[in-house]
Amino acid sequence: MTTQHDRDVATLRAFNRVYTSRLGLLDTHYDGSPFSLSEARILYELKTRTTSMAADIARALRLDPAQVSRTIKRFSTRGLVVARENPAHGRHQLLSLTEAGQTAFAALETRTRAAVGALIDGLPPLQRSRLLSAAATLNDVFDGGAPEVTLRGLRPGDLGMVIARQALVYASEYDWNTDYEALIARILADFHDNFDPLKDDAWIAEAGGGMAGSIFLVRGDQAGTAKLRLLYVEPDARGMGVGQRLVETCIARARELGYRRMVLWTVSVLTAARRLYERAGFTLVEEAPAHRFGHDLVDQTWALDLEHEA
Repeated sequence: MTTQHDRDVATLRAFNRVYTSRLGLLDTHYDGSPFSLSEARILYELKTRTTSMAADIARALRLDPAQVSRTIKRFSTRGLVVARENPAHGRHQLLSLTEAGQTAFAALETRTRAAVGALIDGLPPLQRSRLLSAAATLNDVFDGGAPEVTLRGLRPGDLGMVIARQALVYASEYDWNTDYEALIARILADFHDNFDPLKDDAWIAEAGGGMAGSIFLVRGDQAGTAKLRLLYVEPDARGMGVGQRLVETCIARARELGYRRMVLWTVSVLTAARRLYERAGFTLVEEAPAHRFGHDLVDQTWALDLEHEA
């Protein structure tokens, strides 16, 4: 049986085949220049580094040091590179491009820009936008490190995004119908229409440049009581502490606003959320069977005393 991991591997390999073919990375000479792809990359490092040593270039490009040394030797023979003694490392010479090397790099850069430009310009606007967005994402994935989770307030478009994403996530994971989407829309319409900054608040979690989750703080039906509403975390952002951070932030803000108690409604199948609530100090105060969103569920009400630290 083909696993999700197998499908993921196949997807990335397919991308690699298309990418190398479309950019001509398997050609003997890169972009019609006299250089192979690895030679072109080494030439680029020699041009763009303030100080260059063969070992540094090998590490940066993840190439065999012996391969880099052979390439540098060929460049030197062709008059493209000159080496000088390195005062800090007697055994490692500093490398720089000669005038001929600068000219060769300029010609290569011109060809490369033209080739990539032609590829981009040959795409319809939508395809071009998707390509550049995907390229930026790939750069961030491989060079940006682990994504940082940040929380921010609401901006135009966020309410619609929360409605759409929650509806899609719960439809995918629990087969909930559009009744849930309608419920979210009503909750957020009421939140918007009745918003009071001294009683209400909301946070959007972001990671990797996209929405990772959300949570809303809403005044309750009784004086001194707040409601925690619409907590959700994107599937790809789970395991990063997003949910816990959202819950803790919401509770802390409720205390700042002077609320004495916080309540929330959920259903028993949302086990990950329930664990977050329990860790935050919420206790189950009521539950009852209900038919919602196309399924038989168990409604639950949880409560937290804000006058005492959890």
